[in-house]
Amino acid sequence: MRLTTRTNLAIRTLMFCAVNPHLTVRKSDIAAACNASENHLAQVVRTLGQHNFIDATRGRHGGLQLMRSPSEINIGAVFRVFEADLPFAECFSPANTCPLVDACWLRNAIHDAVEALYASLDKVRLSDLVEGNDGLTALLRFHAPPGCTRPGRDLPAGQGVASVEEAAARSPGRPA
Repeated sequence: MRLTTRTNLAIRTLMFCAVNPHLTVRKSDIAAACNASENHLAQVVRTLGQHNFIDATRGRHGGLQLMRSPSEINIGAVFRVFEADLPFAECFSPANTCPLVDACWLRNAIHDAVEALYASLDKVRLSDLVEGNDGLTALLRFHAPPGCTRPGRDLPAGQGVASVEEAAARSPGRPA
């Protein structure tokens, strides 16, 4: 089985947002960190927003944040959003032309394998992918360019942060 680029980018986007919980991140930040096209990422972001995984705000001060805690985001559900409409094999497509479809037992085996994959992914939460994963955090932690600051969104009023490092310091259990 091979995942689509869209599913791969969706998971990368969610991980980037989870690693940077007190920041509103931008598509360009994610694209740079994940070696992705911003145009392709825009399609993924739109779908993630439509399915309430992220809050995407447009405009100059816009960006992305998770709509739910990472522990509430089921990876199997994300995969289904991006993969469910794509038939795994021709025999699962409404446009199927395979003459063996009525007698082929491989179709049942493939169906069972795909369902087993989703059942396995249903056990995984976004938090399982990011919490305690120092290597991933080091790769995806947002670092503002020199002289540039971005305030955190979920901090109490009047407690904006001067830097990303301060936001990380305020996030328990997260290294700066």
